Amino acid sequence: MWLAYRNSNSKDAKLLPEDKKVRLLGWIASKREHGKKIFISLRDRYGYIQLVANKDQLPEDVFTNVKEAYLESAVAVEGQIKKDPRAPGGAEVHLSNFIVISKSEEWPITLSALKSPEFLFDKRHLTIRGPKSRAVMLVRAALLKNAIDYFIKNDYVWIQAPTFITSAVEGGATLFPVEYFGRVAYLTQSAQFYEEAVICALEKVFVVQPSFRSEKSRTRKHLTEFWHIEAEVAFASHEDIMKVEEELLSHMINKTIEEMSDEINFVRKGKLPSSLEPPYEKLSYDEAIFMLQKKGFDIEWGDDFGAREERALSKMFDKPFFVTGYPVVTRSFYHMKDPNRPEVTLSSDLFAPEGYGEITSGGQRIHSYEELYNKILEMGLNPEEYDWYLEIRKYGMPPHSGFGLGLERVLTWLLKLPHIRDSTLFPRTPARLHP
Repeated sequence: MWLAYRNSNSKDAKLLPEDKKVRLLGWIASKREHGKKIFISLRDRYGYIQLVANKDQLPEDVFTNVKEAYLESAVAVEGQIKKDPRAPGGAEVHLSNFIVISKSEEWPITLSALKSPEFLFDKRHLTIRGPKSRAVMLVRAALLKNAIDYFIKNDYVWIQAPTFITSAVEGGATLFPVEYFGRVAYLTQSAQFYEEAVICALEKVFVVQPSFRSEKSRTRKHLTEFWHIEAEVAFASHEDIMKVEEELLSHMINKTIEEMSDEINFVRKGKLPSSLEPPYEKLSYDEAIFMLQKKGFDIEWGDDFGAREERALSKMFDKPFFVTGYPVVTRSFYHMKDPNRPEVTLSSDLFAPEGYGEITSGGQRIHSYEELYNKILEMGLNPEEYDWYLEIRKYGMPPHSGFGLGLERVLTWLLKLPHIRDSTLFPRTPARLHP
């Protein structure tokens, strides 16, 4: 019944001519009284519009409804468009009717509560209604849509991989175990192994799904559950996959800026990222180590980068860049060695600039059964746990490469969010499982 009541939305209503009658559905985002007038900011799916309730122009019971309605009450309103440069968006609705569909209790998110991030995340089921959270989620949706758009336009096949797995992709220490009909299973860390199997049927595939990492890290860039955009490509080298990564990131960011500039500018402090067009600079791991040592970091060749090192390195750049050629000891068992330098791998990470660090990780996979089997033994792993993953190498597995991109990390960088938990609806961290 109430959906039939609406004949416009907040965005379109601002474009209608003076005195046009509109009916809107939404929530009371803010309210203030000024003499005989009450001003309301009405929020709907499309944004905000100002409502004006004039005591002298409304029946007493209608004005009383407006006066007594708490913030976040769901309402149906009717009125006429009035153009006013002082109103947000240059137009407002002068009310002729106001119906409370679902009343709200007194809103618990006070100005003092805004100073406590922990309280705000305890009340995340309510604070997601705020203008900043709303803008972040709209930008997130656009980033995801544009990533999918890139893959579809480039003839990739969208596949879906299991969430329950039996073997680690990124190290057993970060697996979440779950009971599975009397056996132990784990939540997926990555869809990579399944993508590698499928490329022998479909050549170019991608996934968009959650991944889970039982990492104790409490840095501003780690979540225990995050959304992973991953791709694998048959007959592709490491150089080929780096080209895909930079094209994908450039497309995602540029299209999202084009479509969501108002929301991005509302959240992001400072100018938008510039110079996003590929190609991106390729910095060797050796060069990165040298640069960090010059900055005073106690790091040696063969060490992996921690959050501090990533942040320092990426602050040296104002455009995304690759770090390539990671040592074998820093990478998982499936990474292919560089035939010209066997102590390093054909792998890379793509870093966001401005201190945000790694946002994708990828490289060329080992496609030889014997080489992969020996690498598993060399790293002290049990080949039986990877039996099916090994077996696909026996039946025409070509050279291939792939990568994984963390959606939340890209969004955190694009919007300059203070913490990665701000980039997702209900963040999961070592300390937070509720709501």
